[in-house]
Amino acid sequence: MSRYTGPSWKISRRLKYSVLESGKELKKRAYAPGQHGMKRSKLSEYGIQLQEKQKVRFTYGMSEKQFKKFFELARKMKGKQGYNFLILLESRLDNLVYRMGIAVSRRQARQLVSHGHITVDGKKTNIPSYIVKPGQTIGVKETSRKLDIIKTALESLASRKPYVTFDESTMSGQYVRYPERDEFLPEIKENLIVEFYNR
Repeated sequence: MSRYTGPSWKISRRLKYSVLESGKELKKRAYAPGQHGMKRSKLSEYGIQLQEKQKVRFTYGMSEKQFKKFFELARKMKGKQGYNFLILLESRLDNLVYRMGIAVSRRQARQLVSHGHITVDGKKTNIPSYIVKPGQTIGVKETSRKLDIIKTALESLASRKPYVTFDESTMSGQYVRYPERDEFLPEIKENLIVEFYNR
């Protein structure tokens, strides 16, 4: 299954969860899309686990194959698998570009990375799934610093997560540390995702 490129608002309404993390999608119509959207059907245990997995997958905008690959990477790490899995996803380059405020969404961040506008430790990196390590510096390529979409994103940013920094004068920032669990995706129950893949 390839990465979903359709309307994110429809997905948010179906999952009853804001995949853009803004909450805007659910303000007007907090029910599933379609003719029978307002009818609530009770989910099975499998359905609940699947729904939780889909919430995270669509939030980070990944294909099923890539999502599972990250889960397998987390399995090999020490500590809690669910937490390690979310940390790996949060450490993706496209996600950190979004967290720093260089892009207004993860989709836009992915595009900036893919088109070669972003550097890691001064080197151009065009792989959105690149896993950044704490201490590494993420910057905007010198020739890309005047892009309107970057200027607009930085102007519209309300606040940054405490585990990233960004200096607009140098157009670069740092992934300071791994985030604490309560600092991102607080509504997600990662244990359900672990149960889904380990069933």
